[in-house]
Amino acid sequence: MTDESHDIATFSARITPEGNMDILSQKEVELLRNTSIGGLHEVFRACSLAVLNSGGHGDNARLLHEKYKDFDIQVIEQERGIKLEVHKAPVSAFIDGEIITSIKDQLFCVLRDIIYVHNEINSNSQFDLESGENITNAIFHILRNAQVFYPGGVMPNLVVCWGGHAIQYDEYEYTKEIGYQLGLRELNIITGCGPGAMKGPMKGATIGQFKQRKYDGRYIGITEPGIIAAESPNPIVNELIIMPDIEKRLEAFVRAGHGIIIFPGGPGTMEELLYILGILLHPKNEEIPFTVILTGTRDNKAYFESIHNFIGLTLGYKAQQNYKIIIDDPAMVARTMKKGLKDVELYRRKTSDAFYYNWMLHIDQEFQRPFNPTHENMSKLQLDKNQETHHLAANLRRAFSGIVAGNVKEDGIKAIEEHGKFQLSGDKQIMQAMDELLQMYVEQHRMKLAVDEYIPCYEIIE
Repeated sequence: MTDESHDIATFSARITPEGNMDILSQKEVELLRNTSIGGLHEVFRACSLAVLNSGGHGDNARLLHEKYKDFDIQVIEQERGIKLEVHKAPVSAFIDGEIITSIKDQLFCVLRDIIYVHNEINSNSQFDLESGENITNAIFHILRNAQVFYPGGVMPNLVVCWGGHAIQYDEYEYTKEIGYQLGLRELNIITGCGPGAMKGPMKGATIGQFKQRKYDGRYIGITEPGIIAAESPNPIVNELIIMPDIEKRLEAFVRAGHGIIIFPGGPGTMEELLYILGILLHPKNEEIPFTVILTGTRDNKAYFESIHNFIGLTLGYKAQQNYKIIIDDPAMVARTMKKGLKDVELYRRKTSDAFYYNWMLHIDQEFQRPFNPTHENMSKLQLDKNQETHHLAANLRRAFSGIVAGNVKEDGIKAIEEHGKFQLSGDKQIMQAMDELLQMYVEQHRMKLAVDEYIPCYEIIE
């Protein structure tokens, strides 16, 4: 049923699942109907709206929720299973009165993950999430429940692609060409599932794999409730996973993926780069092969020089040795990654580690524990060199994570409105390098989509 909500075209309908999450217990239905603040319904509604907004433009979670403030979704119990009833949903999710199949599949992935995390992780004494080992185990269980793992004879072939959702057209086309080259080599893609540098590699890989007559390509999107509204899943994603928070999302990437390609982006992309560098810099991970490639068009050369200089000034030469920069050569990127995946295969055969989950990678708890970017927590971050390099990487990662929250996450935007800008202070050289990098993001319009003038959510104090 089509209706008009505040001059916005919306649609209401009942949706039937196909094979996945078509049965819920009465207790689970009650949990999803609980509309109290902090209840499962609130999370389910927010994630579902993001999925239904697939293809929408914008990265402000608050604006999306305000635009569709009358939207709701309810689980309807029936004798033979369940249906979902959506009320005043974005009309773009439907075609001729029927919900688009990929969006329907993603809706039930949201339902699957929210229920599983609540019942089997958060409410299960087996998972003491204060322990790093248990956090890693919980991530494994979430991914296994989502059927991410193919434990048979499948060789390492999952390439993580990170990069900005706010990128230029030529940069987007370049990400597609990279995906095409990966697809020709029958490699699969994991991204943050949104638009821009997350969508491009998937789109390119579909063509490359099709030319090799490979019809079971995997386009895995991993997100979390705080970011999904700002980065709605793109329609190519055929395996969507909702992790509980950003830290578990990042760990899921590096545990399930076998190598990483990083495209131009903003503070969120820098957060991801600092995350993987902080892990690879830990002495326990020195022998573990993990290819990280930074790549873009020839016009991105200065961008990557700035990134490289920032890493050198903050984390040092050793950190710079943990990635390769390849400019304007998609075939070289794909060949380098293919060789890196072979190294992963040989190492895991030698150490008897699983192909499908990187159990041996050591991740300190400072990279695992959720960071709440409050004004107090942001101001207390230790941003100086009086600590081991991987600890500094963890704190820099938190700083950029807070900037992402202040830019696009609903809670972060509200905090900035109520208390002013986040204040970041530390070593003079580090803060100057950070200020210059962030200014580059502003000048290149990499902070947010669809804003004429970016107003910083942060303040650098030397």
